[in-house]
Amino acid sequence: MGLRRFFAVFKARNLEFIRDRSALSWNIVLPVLIVFGFAFAFSTGGQNLFKVGLLSPQQQSPGTEHFLQLKHIQFIPVEELEPAITKVERHQLDMLLDSRSGRYWINDQSTNGYILEQLLRGGDNPLDKQTVTGEPIRYVDWLIPGVLGMNIMFSSLFGVGYVIVRYRKNGVLKRLKATPLTAVEFLTAQVMSRLWLIVIVTSLVYAGTNLLVGFRMYGSYLTLLLVLVVGTFSMICLSLIIAARLSSEETANGLLNLISWPMMMLSGVWFSLEGSPPLIQQSAQIFPLTHMIEAARAIMIDGAGLLDITPHLLIMLAMSAVFMTIGARSFKWE
Repeated sequence: MGLRRFFAVFKARNLEFIRDRSALSWNIVLPVLIVFGFAFAFSTGGQNLFKVGLLSPQQQSPGTEHFLQLKHIQFIPVEELEPAITKVERHQLDMLLDSRSGRYWINDQSTNGYILEQLLRGGDNPLDKQTVTGEPIRYVDWLIPGVLGMNIMFSSLFGVGYVIVRYRKNGVLKRLKATPLTAVEFLTAQVMSRLWLIVIVTSLVYAGTNLLVGFRMYGSYLTLLLVLVVGTFSMICLSLIIAARLSSEETANGLLNLISWPMMMLSGVWFSLEGSPPLIQQSAQIFPLTHMIEAARAIMIDGAGLLDITPHLLIMLAMSAVFMTIGARSFKWE
């Protein structure tokens, strides 16, 4: 690879983005407005729906049958005890119930937990109470990875895929074809230029909003940065598939929206997929945005380490390799 040619294209793309003040401002202002909007809207109220984690959902002890038939309670099956207890500590679950043994866990600072306990015990049911303590996770704490992930997705798809299609339509690629610049050098410069810009902008947005909102952070910032880099890279590589051959901006815009909107709705940006049909949860795993958001939330809210989120990183890297290969091999200058 000719480094001089690579850095020439890399520099040109950076300057083009920085000089486009409207695009630069929108990438910064939009996520900030969303975060502060939701922080204000959900700062005074709690959730209306009770959430109960259910261990051993197929078995019921004598004291739990009536409770499990109550309406307006969302019962969420859980497989592992310790992560579920952590969610009770963080007020993400109002109660954790082992329906086989009759044991249950509530947070002694949770109003919903107290009400559920009264409904559960009802009479003289021989149930085993376990108490935990922890600070609540606000909706804005849960939301911030999704908002930033959504912003990364749009910036990656439209900032690389759409721009390359515009270059092709305007004849820029045709002129570049006449130079010694290779397709690999051009695509690599586009990817790296957008990658570092998104990482810098996203980090600044997170740091700035964190100073005023004060997000919960139980994991490592370095691990979170690694998720940001890998997730952004996978999203940019996805855009190369759209950019490979198209010359119509209208078609590219339609296809990019066709990819981005289902990804935004099914990747857990706005709401959790816990308790949703298994088909929905499985379908969401095909999107790199899902793995980036799940890994970021695991780090921030659950204190997950690098080993815990390694499967998400490996999946995003594998997706990146596939997307990059398809995009590079099918790329045409004209």
